[in-house]
Amino acid sequence: MTEPTAEQVEFREYARRWLQENARQELPFRLALSPIEITSTEQKDYLQAWQRRCYEARLVGGSYPREYGGWGMPGCQEIANQELVRARAPFLLNLVALNMAAPTIFHHGTEEQKRRFIPGCLSADEIWCQGFSEPGAGSDLANVQTFCERRGDLWVARGHKVWTSLGQFAKWMILLARTSKDHKYRGLTYFICPVADAAGVTVRPLVKITGEAGFNEVLLDGVEIPDALRLDEVGAGWTVAMTTLLHERGAAEGAGGSTRATQITDQLIAHARKVDRDGQCAAADPVTRDQIMKLVIRAHGIQLNVRRARVSALCVHPLRLPLQSKVLASELEQDVARLGTDLAGAWGQLASLDERAPEQGHWPTAHMNSYGFTIAAGTSEIQRNILGERVLGLEKSK
Repeated sequence: MTEPTAEQVEFREYARRWLQENARQELPFRLALSPIEITSTEQKDYLQAWQRRCYEARLVGGSYPREYGGWGMPGCQEIANQELVRARAPFLLNLVALNMAAPTIFHHGTEEQKRRFIPGCLSADEIWCQGFSEPGAGSDLANVQTFCERRGDLWVARGHKVWTSLGQFAKWMILLARTSKDHKYRGLTYFICPVADAAGVTVRPLVKITGEAGFNEVLLDGVEIPDALRLDEVGAGWTVAMTTLLHERGAAEGAGGSTRATQITDQLIAHARKVDRDGQCAAADPVTRDQIMKLVIRAHGIQLNVRRARVSALCVHPLRLPLQSKVLASELEQDVARLGTDLAGAWGQLASLDERAPEQGHWPTAHMNSYGFTIAAGTSEIQRNILGERVLGLEKSK
């Protein structure tokens, strides 16, 4: 593992100072737990402005070249990500743009596309959503049936996308669509599709068990997409989509981090010290302490795996550790939220709108939302199949 440069050390000190001065603000409304739970325009406007401030402070876009709206500071974006989590700062709104659209455009886009779209991804001036999953093609992504028919310099899209986070606020969608019915994989093409105010686009919110409507379904009925908004070649959509998924799953170089694993277990410990169980705090119970320590050990293991993944000599297969981190981190988050809910006992059933709910209903809300994390970017079962077949070389499951 290489030692940080003097510039990186200086940047970490700067980022930590800036966040101490700017990150914690009292708000008259409740923020969602993550971008996929945002429902109100009030939440969206605040978080959009927050990401813009972080971008102007060089905490977003550090690794991108300046000609594409970045800051040209190698190694500094991961530092910024760590400090944002450590400061418990509000999350960055433009999740799909930062983790999926921008890196995919950077690797597969034309020069014109990079200059046009990446700056707005970083600053949150333009919100993005992801048009991959469909009612009949969730885990089997290559089975998408949304079809784009070519008409000269235009493509006309018709289809139905679902689980579209931020779709109700998005200006653009990264769209995987079928352009040929003759080939399953080579019949897919990747587009940048207009959403907001585009003719033929209908966005319908999907209300989750938490009462939040961050997910949406998007209906495309004759939506016109200029060929200039096609990413890479016709029929190369599967390859482009794999770039997107590598970044979404945290398997691409420089993506992800381990600080959140420690943060959520720290939150659980603080929760256990406050919750009353039989006249004493839950943390005094040896069984509870054992349950918490098992989760802390898992979080520490994720941290060590992330560090190990940066040392090529310690990685027999370059994608094993990064790919497994998605499974480990999402399932850790689910188990931490489940225990946090259990520790509150009967009070853990109270929703966030109930003034008697411990910690404003954080734990049951986090538990219900955690199931989205174990499904997004490929379910845990799909991830284990990928690890088994592509990393370990096992035969395909029947």
